[in-house]
Parts: sequence; C-alpha cells; structure tokens
Amino acid sequence: MDFSVDAQFQQKLDWMNAFVRDEVEAMDLLFPQGSEQFNVKNRKARTLAKRLQAKVKQQGLWACHLTPELGGKGYGQVKLALMNEILGRTSWGPVIFGCAAPDTGNAEILAMFGTAEQKARYLQPLLDGDIFSTYAMTEPQAGADPKEFTCRAWREGDEWVIEGEKWYASNFKNSSFVIAMVVTNPENPPHQRMSMFLIPSDTPGIVDVRDVAGMNDRVDNGHHAYLRFDRVRVPLDAMLGAPGEGFKLAQARLGGGRIHHAMRVVGQCQRALDMMLERAVSRRTQGRSLGDHQFVKGMIADSAMELEMYRLLVLKAAWTIDTQPHGAARINIAMSKVAMARVYHDIVRRAVHLHGALGTTHETPLAKMWMGIPMLSVADGPTEVHQVQIANMLLKDAVPVDRLFPSEHIPTRTADVEARYLSELEEIERELAIA
Repeated sequence: MDFSVDAQFQQKLDWMNAFVRDEVEAMDLLFPQGSEQFNVKNRKARTLAKRLQAKVKQQGLWACHLTPELGGKGYGQVKLALMNEILGRTSWGPVIFGCAAPDTGNAEILAMFGTAEQKARYLQPLLDGDIFSTYAMTEPQAGADPKEFTCRAWREGDEWVIEGEKWYASNFKNSSFVIAMVVTNPENPPHQRMSMFLIPSDTPGIVDVRDVAGMNDRVDNGHHAYLRFDRVRVPLDAMLGAPGEGFKLAQARLGGGRIHHAMRVVGQCQRALDMMLERAVSRRTQGRSLGDHQFVKGMIADSAMELEMYRLLVLKAAWTIDTQPHGAARINIAMSKVAMARVYHDIVRRAVHLHGALGTTHETPLAKMWMGIPMLSVADGPTEVHQVQIANMLLKDAVPVDRLFPSEHIPTRTADVEARYLSELEEIERELAIA
C-alpha cells in the first residue's frame, strides 16, 4: 500500500493547509452559526465565500471528488483523504472547496443515474456551487431502516403523487431541490420497493413541519428539516433511475459519504491533538509545565496513537477504493465508520479535560466538537448496522472446525505434530545414538 503523493500535489496540500488556516477558518469565526455556510440569504457571507471559492478554482482544487468530465480533477481517494484532513478542520472548508455534504453525494448519483435533462436542470448548478440540495431518506418512525419506510408514491395519469413524512432532511431551508426516497413498489422484496425522486424545494405540498436543531446548533437555528409530503405532485420524469432502484442508488451514494466523513474527522482529531500539545507546553500547574506531568503525557500519547491508527485505517480504505475492484472496500469503509465516533470521542474528551474549565465553554472549538460526536454515531447509518456488516463479511469466510476442539487447541495440535514428525524424530534419535 502506497499513500505517498508527488511533489506537485504536495505543494497543493501545502497551499490548502495555509489557505484553510489563514482564510477559511476566518469564516468560521465571522459566521459561526450552524449551517450558515449554506445560508443563501446571508449576502455578506455568500460574497466572501464566492471570493474564496474563486481562489480555490484558480488553484484547480474545486470539487476534486468529481471526475474530469464533470469538472473535477478525478483525484483518487487517497489524495481526497489528504485533502479532506485539511478541510475537516473547519465548517466552511467543504463549501469553499465545492465538496460539501449532502451536495457531493447528490451530485454523484445525479451523474451516475440522471437523464440529460435532469443533469442540466439540477447537476450543473450544483457543481458550480450556485445552489444547495437536500437528501430526504430517513423517516420519523423508521430512522434509516428502509424496510420500515411508509412515505409512498403512486401514479395518477402523467404524474406521481407523493405522501408521507421524512425526518432529518438536512439543509432543506437553503436547498433548491430535494432527492426523496419513497416506496413505489410495495409488493417487491424490501430492497426493491423504493424509488428516488427529484423535487424542487418550492413544490406545492412540501411542508417544513419544523427545522430541528442539532446539539451544536442554536435551538432557534435548526437546519435538519422534519418534512411532510402532502400529496405532492411531480411529473413522471422526476424519478431518478428506474422504479424500485432507490436502495441501489442510496448505496451508491452513501459509501462515498461515509468515507469522506471519516477523512474529515481525521482533521478534527488532529486539531484537538494540536490544541492538547499547545496547552501542555503553555500551562503550568503544581509547579511545573502541564506537559511534564505523567498523566498528561499518557493522554497525549494515547491520543496520538489512536489518531495514527485511525488515519491509517481511513487511508487503507481510500487505497482499496483506488486500486481494488468495486465493492472491495466495503469492510474498510464500515470499519472507518464504526471507529470514527469512538476515536473522535476519546481524543476530544482528553482535549477538553486538559483545557480545564475553559475546555467546557464555547470559547474554544472543543465544545462544538464534543456536541458533534453523537451525530457521528448515527450519520449515514447507525454504528451497530456497520458492526453487523463487518462481522457478517468476516464470518462468511470463516471455516468451522471439523472435530471436537478448536484448531488452536494445544494438546490436539501437539499430538498432530508429534505424529507428523514421529519417523523423523526417531531417525534423528538413532543418528545421535550412533554418534
């Protein structure tokens, strides 16, 4: 496995690192409200963002997750991992570089499954950064389990009629269109019941019941919509892909989203570790530097080792996507998803503790990091679902033992080895006796 990059790309990474720290992180401070990076009504923020995006485009680093025919660089996942580590430090980074969720995943499935008309209407403005989008999959009574979805659509003449509810449809209030996954073929097997629809956000019948605030948002500034589709009518050509293909499209979309989340969390963890190191050499307690205390050294060492192991896990997943057949990285992506919240939790918890009372306030980035941890356990599917997936893939290749004791049973193995080497040992014994 090779995670190295050429000197020219390293220069790009160096530029990104300085640019994000000097200019993009400034946007986090100027416009700190949750989801403000998507607020199309904030003209001051959008103007500044456009200026920064122009600099990114001049560097040829805009929307690098895309293939060249879609305006991207076609970088492999290893390069994207190294880029996302840098972008993960900030809330504004992905928007400034044209790779923010859920727009990245929505653009990918539009590129893969959209018609020419759908791409012209929805994909190109999305790629240009002129509009934002929403992905409406989960439901209030079902969470992320598609077998329990009840939001449905049926044909009436030359239209589809959609009725039901969707939960946690992120960024709907700033979106121009929604990709909704609904039941269209209830008689089919569970994973062939659903279809996806492209729906303009201002379509009559879409009701934003309320915008739900996450833990790290202000209560009055939520951006995860609770949506109701009240007999929403869309034309027949609003379907993305074919009837019953919704689950297939979702899987094509979610895998990339999971690994890119993981890449950005590496950057967040590195930022927390950097804060720990600075604190350790800046603060004194009990007559000596904080970093001279053995407990503190242990926290720093544990955090550095956990981050390095996690980073290598993510890079291996990226390398596997780049070099192996499609689907080979499923277990690596799932492992990265499961480990993500755990590693983030442990490193941020230590960083908070090392900062004392200051670490528990909103005067450092640590509070926002800490409150974002629970989201990582459920975003793109609950952690437990991926644990089961990992175990299933491993168990599929496991071979049962064909006798009473396990294959590593020492007495059984010893007897087998002694029987195998019996004649050879007897011969050696005779040779030694003669000698």
